[in-house]
Amino acid sequence: MGVQLKEKIASKQAFFFVKRIVDIVGSVVGLILLSPLFLIVALLMKIEEPRGPIFFSQTRIGKNETPFKMYKFRSMCVDAEEKLEALLKLNEVEGAMFKMKDDPRITRVGKFIRKTSIDELPQLWNVIKGEMSLVGPRPPLNREVEKYTMYDKQRLLIKPGCTGLWQISGRNEVGFDEMVSLDLTYIENIGFVRDIEIMVKTIVVMLKPNGAF
Repeated sequence: MGVQLKEKIASKQAFFFVKRIVDIVGSVVGLILLSPLFLIVALLMKIEEPRGPIFFSQTRIGKNETPFKMYKFRSMCVDAEEKLEALLKLNEVEGAMFKMKDDPRITRVGKFIRKTSIDELPQLWNVIKGEMSLVGPRPPLNREVEKYTMYDKQRLLIKPGCTGLWQISGRNEVGFDEMVSLDLTYIENIGFVRDIEIMVKTIVVMLKPNGAF
């Protein structure tokens, strides 16, 4: 399947060229239109934790296993990474991911921006930089990729996305194996109609907060 998937991707270079243009235009317009929301979120974060940073960057693995710094609004306490090791045993999803519903590291503002996916919006800058796309697989952490099989690594054949099939398909109710399956289904059937459907459903999810954590 891996060779076939690579060949399918290689045969769609014209599509990916246009997809890149759409990514740039969409991200620039999005950042401009959403700038008032960014200011409100930043203000609320400073009220809750005056000394904490607004943004959070974390090394993620992108296309062809290339690492990059992914940006988000900070939704956890400042020392969240130091506290992670003690929480790993409480992981609530199977496979190479860590998710915990009542994660004690999440701030009050963080809970809201996570439920509405507002915390993901700064990734529009990653899209402009060419590290991500508006639609694609979720960008994993290096410690997750270290546990990947060759089958799992197929999801790294294209740029990761700000949103994708996983994000609109139950998200935290979807296990790792199913997430990989969804990503490979997306890559197999990649096209503009599919991207538009995913972006529309993403907007619906953001307007109707789910149980994201």
